Amino acid sequence: MAAVFDKFLLLQLVVSVAAIRTPKDACFVSSWSKKTTCIKREQRTNNMLVPQMYDGGMTSTIARTIAIPANKKINIKNKYDSTRIGNLVVPTVGIGTISWSSKSLTTLDNPELQTLVEEACASDVAFFDTAERYGSNLKTAFGLGWGETESLISKFVNKEVASDETIIGRKRSSPIIATKFTPSPWRKTVESVVEACELSRQRLGVDQIDLYQMNMPDIVQPLRSFGMGSSKDEVYWEGLAECHRRGLVKNVGVSNYGPTLLMKCQDALAKKGVPLASNQIAYSLIGRQNGAQETVDKCIELGIKPLACYPFAMGLLTGKYSSSSVSGAATTDASLESLTQSQKSPLELKDLMKYANGGSSTGLPTGGIDPLLRELEMVAMDREKTIAQVALNYIICKGAIPIPGARSISQVRDNAGAMGWRLTPREVGALEDAADRLGFSFEGAGFKRVSEKFVGYGVEKWILD
Repeated sequence: MAAVFDKFLLLQLVVSVAAIRTPKDACFVSSWSKKTTCIKREQRTNNMLVPQMYDGGMTSTIARTIAIPANKKINIKNKYDSTRIGNLVVPTVGIGTISWSSKSLTTLDNPELQTLVEEACASDVAFFDTAERYGSNLKTAFGLGWGETESLISKFVNKEVASDETIIGRKRSSPIIATKFTPSPWRKTVESVVEACELSRQRLGVDQIDLYQMNMPDIVQPLRSFGMGSSKDEVYWEGLAECHRRGLVKNVGVSNYGPTLLMKCQDALAKKGVPLASNQIAYSLIGRQNGAQETVDKCIELGIKPLACYPFAMGLLTGKYSSSSVSGAATTDASLESLTQSQKSPLELKDLMKYANGGSSTGLPTGGIDPLLRELEMVAMDREKTIAQVALNYIICKGAIPIPGARSISQVRDNAGAMGWRLTPREVGALEDAADRLGFSFEGAGFKRVSEKFVGYGVEKWILD
């Protein structure tokens, strides 16, 4: 339900309904209060006309009501909710592609992803984050699908760019694509970075890569236990600078760098006249420990945009793994679809259920993350949003760009519903208090960990210090 306002100034902006995508109404039944709440495109509450900003949909322009209440809870922002990464203007929520791959072993084909890209481009929320090693099928896992996801994105995005459509009378913004370089033992020189960048640029089919990032610090050191091997981070930074100098990339960034390494990298690039634009780390409402929050704060201090992977803690913060909230309030079809079509391994699912339910056998409190989900649900009900949208908006409020993965239109639409509004400081504080009271943080599931990587010969870790 909406909050009761003492005073408000109401200004309704009307846009032709024919030009707006209008998804169907959504109704949710709270598993705790047993009360049904229906979210409509326009809903009258307390004698106020309160339209859903995105209605779980993805229109960047919609007939909307602007309310300015006494408690400063302002739900409506700009038509295009954007932020900056270096010299790029991007949506405040990205689209992760780590699980994207072709459905064919011989051709680049995936109709569902093609439709997703069409919707994202048409709705002005097309900011795709990928990497040369991304993909989910066996050929990628065994190194045979190198660059496949980049090629998929290129095929789908270029088709949409060629259509050159407009959005309600204005030209839509161009899709933004970020990709990553993978540090490897055989990549030892500046030129190896440039060569990898050039291959990514060709696969993406662009003149310049919008954002070229290091995938992680140089932690893959198979001979370290024998006293051999040394870090090539500085070589890779010089490689990033060279890519920028040659005009192959518009911006450069890193991933999984803590404050110390981040400052060293920024200083090294600055000597080459290249700004460090971004740093992508695992960050969520239950992933602020072990240096994550300090890293986000340092990024903001240094003028480096933090990007947040694992923003849902592998789905935990959507409520879909909790026995008490899977069918409850503010849980959408997108969350349930993700659960029924999950590509997670049995080991990953086992670990996620430990976080979700807890219990003496797991070493976590009974109930797992349910207390936090209850707080998320209260905010979601008040905001007429979903739990997932509140979890993403929290990250936006902390100054980072969440990069949730998506494999369907419904997931992208729901993620886009996190845009165009902001939590109040009081709501942010209540969510953090509830998360801190859990007494544990999210460290990953199965072989997917927030601060380590399985690299064939074993596990290598990084520290955000």
